[in-house]
Amino acid sequence: MKLARFATLTLLLGAGASGIAIAQQVPPEKAFGARESVVSASLSPDGKTMAFLAPTAGKGNALFTVPVDGSAPPKRSMVASGEPELMQRCGWVANDRLLCTVVAPREESGFLLNASRLVAIDAGGGNFKMISERNTDNALYFNRYGGGIVDWLPGQDGAFLMSKWIVPEVTTGTVIQKRKEGFTVERVDTRSGQSRTVVKPMADGSEFISDGIGEVRIAGVTQFTGDYSATGVTRYIYRPKGGSEWKDLSTYNELTYQGFNPYAVDPAENVVYGLQKTNGRFALIKRALDGSNTDTVAFAHPEVDVDGPIRLGRKQRVIGASYATDRRYAEYFDAGLARLAGSLAKALPGSPIISYEGASDDEQKLLIWAGSDTDPGRYYLLDRATKQMRPLLLSRPELEGYKLASVQSVQVKASDGTLVPAYLTLPPGSSGKNLPAIVMPHGGPQARDEWGFDWLAQYYANRGFAVLQPNFRGSYGYGDDWFKENGFKSWKIAIGDVTDSGRWLVSQGIADPSKLAILGWSYGGYAALQSGVVAPDLFKAIVAIAPVTDLDELRSQFIRTTGQRVMRDWIGSGPHLKEGSPAQNVAAIKAPVMLFHGDLDFNVKVTESQLMADRLRGAGKQVTLITYPGLTHSLNTSDARADMLGKSDAFLRGALGIK
Repeated sequence: MKLARFATLTLLLGAGASGIAIAQQVPPEKAFGARESVVSASLSPDGKTMAFLAPTAGKGNALFTVPVDGSAPPKRSMVASGEPELMQRCGWVANDRLLCTVVAPREESGFLLNASRLVAIDAGGGNFKMISERNTDNALYFNRYGGGIVDWLPGQDGAFLMSKWIVPEVTTGTVIQKRKEGFTVERVDTRSGQSRTVVKPMADGSEFISDGIGEVRIAGVTQFTGDYSATGVTRYIYRPKGGSEWKDLSTYNELTYQGFNPYAVDPAENVVYGLQKTNGRFALIKRALDGSNTDTVAFAHPEVDVDGPIRLGRKQRVIGASYATDRRYAEYFDAGLARLAGSLAKALPGSPIISYEGASDDEQKLLIWAGSDTDPGRYYLLDRATKQMRPLLLSRPELEGYKLASVQSVQVKASDGTLVPAYLTLPPGSSGKNLPAIVMPHGGPQARDEWGFDWLAQYYANRGFAVLQPNFRGSYGYGDDWFKENGFKSWKIAIGDVTDSGRWLVSQGIADPSKLAILGWSYGGYAALQSGVVAPDLFKAIVAIAPVTDLDELRSQFIRTTGQRVMRDWIGSGPHLKEGSPAQNVAAIKAPVMLFHGDLDFNVKVTESQLMADRLRGAGKQVTLITYPGLTHSLNTSDARADMLGKSDAFLRGALGIK
């Protein structure tokens, strides 16, 4: 495939899309810690304009649009300061108009929660309109949910289908109640603000799925106990094509992963694609919506889970299935797109990970992202008619000029003989032997690491460390036998795989045993600390970022919420709550510990790190706790991430005796 000549529109978007070219290499902490420069990229219905979110100074971000033909630089349409509002995602409702989800933290009864609102704006920055309904003084309670996008309504200029939660109202001094409470769908015109009901409000409704061309076909209803605690089970119902009567489709249990979980409707085939376990692994299933509920396997893999359908454009047309073995792969159902993906992999040999990020409504112009382990990624516009591809924007322009480390897929032999899949990143130009090394378990624990660019692993590799990322038992994606009961209930197996990963690095001659450390984020931070408990002589330094430190404390965060039963059942009860909590076993830890945490963390409260630090100090252990005011679980500023990288690197070097 011939690449058209084209100067990159803007390399440096991290400074607010100033358009300033990179004159010199950015210091490593700032380069690797910089927030991604292009997020929520999308293509206008006519394929002529790209929209994306880019970070601004601090926690904020901005919406930009740019002609894909290179005729003009990116233009800023809207800014969110991050104090507290932040744009989460944006998409096109017309060739000249965008719809964005804006989120902001809100504290309710001692809980940190996100509130969302939908806003619309012209690509040029005018005609701003709040789409979400404003809360009134007569509302019985505050509505945090500002609405969701059910259908982009291709061909209906400026309109979309919105899911919303209706809060009942009462007039002060009377018992007159207005409006039925429940989850509903409305058609909204983003230019005029006019709306009409498409689906009547459903009590306990939680999800709607359309066919991508305007008809809502599926609804999800959350199942609750008598005390209004969510059970983790969702009942799904569907409507026949052109019909109005709801019929049973399936149930799905998010705790046991049992049942059929619908994702997308194909109106031509009159089926819904969903995930369902087959032989202990998720497969992509097509279930008929003709009343028969007949299932057909769309795609299943014999070794790993299918992660879900791949969808394209504003119609969200299902074009394939995605899964990961040693690398991320796609099984395309659309023969033309399958051939195209193969051609792109050949045209871009240094960036074999290919993703269709957007499409014009006629699918003749495609927005493509390509990357690899040594390429943080870049965006292209492909014109299928002319067969020409034009480079657009870099995902991480600050890393231009840095030599990145290649990532190898390896297998770690655990103490019981099990082969644990992992990814090894070695410092560029190193011998790969007798190195300072870091075991870096992933978060979740319902997650997994994949082959590709990882800013954390790449930073430490740049600083001379070998980095090993194990997909320990308890990781997602390898089926029921690998998942066990999850990384908390089955913590002994999961942490055993993590510590065995450190021993493997030593046995292979990769790691200097006197310079072996462990570092993790969220559950990975928990795994790092708990590894220090069960293998106190193995790791010589521990870094934990936003870690869980006490399982009972984690459960208590959800008391008096609708999710309390789900979290109770997920974490479990019994002796493992104490045995598996590093904060309750600090006496065993020998290595110095460094903790990082944002104090506006919705996922894991900062009290977890504070508790750990207090317990370590009380036991006479060496610990440093660094908190970031106003930051969330992801440490959501480039400056904070750079600070965390620099301080953790200095800590590791000091603890391991590295000059």
